[in-house]
Amino acid sequence: MDKTITINFRDIVSKSFPAGTTLLEISKSFQKYFNYPVLVARVDNEMADLSEKVNHNCSVDFYDRSSSIGNSVYSRSLYFMLVLAVKRVLGSNTDVIVEHSIDKGVYCEIIGADVDKPIISKIENQMLQIVQEGYLFTKVNVSRYDTIKYFKKLNRMDKVKALKYISNSYITLYRLDDLYDYLYSEMVYSTRELDEFKLTYIRDNGFVLSYPDIYNPECTLDYVHHKKMYDTFLDYTKWGRILEIDNAADLNELVSTGKYDNLIRLSEAYYNSQLSRIADDIYKYKNDIKIVLIAGPSSSGKTISAKKLEIYLQSHGLKTHQISLDDYFHNRDDTPKDENGDYDFESIRAIDIELFNQHLSKLLNKERVLLPEFNFVNGTREYKNKWLQLGDNDILVIEGLHGLNEELTQSIEKKHKYKIYISTLTQLNIDIHNRVHTTDTRKLRRIVRDNKYRGYNAADTLKMWPSIRDGEEKYIFQYQDEADIIVNSALVYELGVLKTYAEPLLFSVDENDEVYPEALRLINFLRGFLPVPSDNVPNDSILREFIGGSCFNE
Repeated sequence: MDKTITINFRDIVSKSFPAGTTLLEISKSFQKYFNYPVLVARVDNEMADLSEKVNHNCSVDFYDRSSSIGNSVYSRSLYFMLVLAVKRVLGSNTDVIVEHSIDKGVYCEIIGADVDKPIISKIENQMLQIVQEGYLFTKVNVSRYDTIKYFKKLNRMDKVKALKYISNSYITLYRLDDLYDYLYSEMVYSTRELDEFKLTYIRDNGFVLSYPDIYNPECTLDYVHHKKMYDTFLDYTKWGRILEIDNAADLNELVSTGKYDNLIRLSEAYYNSQLSRIADDIYKYKNDIKIVLIAGPSSSGKTISAKKLEIYLQSHGLKTHQISLDDYFHNRDDTPKDENGDYDFESIRAIDIELFNQHLSKLLNKERVLLPEFNFVNGTREYKNKWLQLGDNDILVIEGLHGLNEELTQSIEKKHKYKIYISTLTQLNIDIHNRVHTTDTRKLRRIVRDNKYRGYNAADTLKMWPSIRDGEEKYIFQYQDEADIIVNSALVYELGVLKTYAEPLLFSVDENDEVYPEALRLINFLRGFLPVPSDNVPNDSILREFIGGSCFNE
């Protein structure tokens, strides 16, 4: 009698299958629980491709593109299909650099051939053809030695250099048609699942690959060009290329020879120069600009950026005053609640906008104002004789979640406001097909800071991250075009430093914890970076906001 196994799906239902049944076949019994095709599985808390066979009783969950896990697998599989399409259209000696996220997609550049809008259209049509052909993504395990030899033969030195810093005896590659690649992630079962995407030509050899995200999983939205964001990424990428640091292996080479000190100084100088230019700009229009508003996603470094900007402004003879948006929270009883009945402190409705605007208007009219202080213990605003009156050379610096939202400062003329958007827009890649997600850099920063200052372990932060991202999507990203300028707080060396702090914390996540697969993914991601000692990180660095040792008040 053939052996059978029992599959427990989400503790909802259990079903029996013949031993050796693939996860793809098993998933068909549970597809009714999903709105989109199942893309990847979790078997006893370990991620697995749908092509894998199951030979024992286990708990299984599946993910489609509406989930963060499924969407990540969808996007990485799409990148691989894009590479195949580019080579089919432009020849085997061409390639594509998968660079950074922008809008609802990722910016890419063709290398080895000149392209224009019609050529990008041909590549898109070729991708659609590959979808129809239904090629399988096949996993193969190859010795590290043979993998390096294979990529050397193809002159893929970015892969060769990356593999130098990986100690595994065997490497997992994926094959799509006749193309092999090393991709740091599970892949979808076949190209038929990759039926939603768009290519948009930008300029020169650059274009954007757009695809559904977890907030709009049903379709691919048309690309919206964010010029300031695009230009900021472009400037930082050019700067990285001048330094000859495009990929993690380039950074590792400096670290392995002990020559990273100057890179730290250059990175800090680049970041500081952005704040210095902003201060120059504000001073130039000091008779009009009276309020500086700073916003950005979690762990982008808003706090130290605000403090450093104040120093640059003060060096111009301007007097700065910080106002905290938290002090304008409604009393707890008047705070709005979310769909779960919990207080929604991230909503702009949690702020007393009317009072805030009254105070700003009075301050700009040089009236003396009694400022509130919010008591988080009893949930009420209090007044403790904290008065403020602005002089001719005084400027308000306001850092907070809703700084870019015009509704927050609706009574103030635009000419009196200067809005700054801060984010970690890293230009670094693992290799040309594997980008470093800006979200991962911020997530690692947050894990380190939460542990050091808030007593949270890595699992706590990883569990909070989806709600953090939801808040960013709802309250921050949609207002980025309102900014007068974008500040890039990424430091080219920082992942090496963060590794020394974050990696031990990630290893503390229990194997049975729901966030263990994400912790393991981050551990594997950090394996591609050599550790950088933090000794030479300046005490005024934005990185000190997360790892400690800042000269600013901790």
